Amino acid sequence: MKPYLISLAAGLLIGGIYSLLGVKSPAPPTIALVGLLGILLGEQIVPIARRVAAGHPVVASIAGTCSGTVLGRLPGDASAPPAERDVA
Repeated sequence: MKPYLISLAAGLLIGGIYSLLGVKSPAPPTIALVGLLGILLGEQIVPIARRVAAGHPVVASIAGTCSGTVLGRLPGDASAPPAERDVA
């Protein structure tokens, strides 16, 4: 239940921001995709900051933390779990 409440709260926050910016929801595709990219990159800030604070180099932190999440895996990637390899 907690993830649903968090998702609702995040949606309310983003809806409020859209309203302040005068953007209609659903947003035009480009604006929506840029917003989703911002969310995706924003999710990576805390893990990267933790790794850098622990003494890892910045580039290694970015490559280790967000390359798979942000860039994803290519279809047929042998390092992907079987469930992900089988998805067409």
